[in-house]
This record gives sequence, C-alpha cells and structure tokens, in this order.
Amino acid sequence: MTAAKLEKPSLEHKKSYIEALREFQEEGRYTFLDIHDVENNFEDFIEKVNNGKKHLHKPYADWVEPVPETVLWLVKDNEFIGTLNIRHRLNWHLEKWGGHLNFIVRPSMRGKGFGKKLLQKAMPYISSLGIDRALITLDPADKSANKIVQFCGAKLEDTLPATDKFPARNRYWLDCT
Repeated sequence: MTAAKLEKPSLEHKKSYIEALREFQEEGRYTFLDIHDVENNFEDFIEKVNNGKKHLHKPYADWVEPVPETVLWLVKDNEFIGTLNIRHRLNWHLEKWGGHLNFIVRPSMRGKGFGKKLLQKAMPYISSLGIDRALITLDPADKSANKIVQFCGAKLEDTLPATDKFPARNRYWLDCT
C-alpha cells in the first residue's frame, strides 16, 4: 500500500474516476457533467481540466468573473479518492460563496480520514501559488467538512445567511504558510 497523494488529473485513473463520478451523480453532484461524454472522451476531459478550460464544479453564471484554477486529485494505490480545486485569486463572488478552495471525497471513501489528508496535503500547493491564507466556504449543515477544516487549523470568520440566489456559507481562513 502506498500513501495517498495529490496529483494532476491523469488518464491512468479513468476507471476509478468514472466510478466516482457515478457515485457523485447518485447523490446529486456533478450532474452538469455528461458521464458518457466524459467516459468516451476522457483524454479530452483530462486535457481541458489540466489546462483550466473545464471546471469540476457547477458552471458559474455569465456575470461571474472566471479566475485561474488548479485541479488536483487525491489518489491512493492508483484509485481516485477526491478532488481539490484551488482558485488562484478571489473575485467578488468567491469572496462570499466560493473561496480559494473546494474539495470533495467520493462517497465510498468518506469517513476514512481522506478529507483531512486531502486538505493537509493541499497546503504546500496552495502556498506555492502565493496564497498565504486561503478562504474556504462551506455549507453550515455539512458537519463533516466543517470538522475537517477546523481540524486542519482553519478559523471561522463568519456565517453568511442564505439569499434568494446563494446558499448560507461558513467562511473559514486557513493559514497555508
């Protein structure tokens, strides 16, 4: 057995990524991705993700300013475990509802400590992008994610209430120096 590691998305993880995508879609996530298109054009999908041309989160509305983003996958023993999105800077929308980071662990791998590992391993990558303090925004009802970021040292700044367009968010700052 090898240690879990963060790496750029790659072709060698196609089978486990597609399996994970099915798991995510069963719980209502990543439904904007056509699983058959991703599976049949995986090389193109990986190229777009690695070049910042395809984002692994719900597409933003046209009025939201796009920002540069790095996507990394947590893998262990050649198995896809989770995704980390690092936004290189914040726009007005990300300052409130998106943050610098977004991370997710596939459903079948949750509860095994991988969320903590993913965030701990992310800090050097985040720092290397010149981000000393990373903003993480979370659903207040997602107790597991809130525990993970607190375990990793993130400090709660505030909680934004839901609006007619955006969900409620806990806003944390994580020291990545």
